Amino acid sequence: MDSRERLVQAMSELLWERGYADTSPREVRQRSGVGQGSMYHHFPTKRDLALAALERNIADLASASAELDGPGDPLSRVEAHLMRPRDALKGCKVGRMTQDPQVREDPELLALVARAFAEAHSRWARALREAVDAGQFRDDVDPERLAYTLMAVLQGGYVLAIAQQDPGPFEEARRGALDLLRAATRPATTTTHGGRPGADSTRAGPAPTSPTRKSE
Repeated sequence: MDSRERLVQAMSELLWERGYADTSPREVRQRSGVGQGSMYHHFPTKRDLALAALERNIADLASASAELDGPGDPLSRVEAHLMRPRDALKGCKVGRMTQDPQVREDPELLALVARAFAEAHSRWARALREAVDAGQFRDDVDPERLAYTLMAVLQGGYVLAIAQQDPGPFEEARRGALDLLRAATRPATTTTHGGRPGADSTRAGPAPTSPTRKSE
C-alpha cells in the first residue's frame, strides 16, 4: 500500500470513528505512518484528504447496498440487506457525517453525503418496486416511501445504539422494520381449477370447498 493509499485509509477510519471536525492532520499521520511532507504532497489540505476519504466510505456503502440489485426474489434481497450484520455502536460511515458541523457547513462535503443517500434510496426503492410488481407486496405499498422508512429505521437505530452504548435498540428497530415489511406482504394464494384464487393451505388453512362437488 503506497503512502497516498495509507493516508486515505487512515482518514476514512478516523472520519467514521471521530468525524471530520475532530480529526487532525497529525492523527492521520500517526495512524497512516506517513510523514508530513508526503501527506501535503498528496493532499495540500485536510479538506482535500477528507474528500478522498469520504468518497472511499461512500463506495463502501454502495458496495454493501449492491446486494439489493442481486439475484433472487426481491423481498428476500430486501430482508437480507436490512438484517445483514452491522456494527451498531460504530454507526454508519456516511450517516455520521451529517452530525458533523464542519461537514454541514461545507456544500461540497455535504453534497457527497446527500448523493450517497440518494443512490442508496434508489436501490432500496428499486428492489421494493420489484417486490410490488412480483406480487409480493400489496398494491397500495409505495416503494419510494417504504425505502425512506427503512433507511430512517437504520440511521435512527444507529443513533439510539450509540447514545445508549448498547446495540439492542438498533436490533429491535430493524426487527420492527422487518415486521412492517411482512405486514405489507400480500397473502400467498393458490388458483383453483376454475381460475379463482383460493387460500394457500400452508398459510391460511385449506381452501373452502363447493357444496355441490368434492374438493380435488
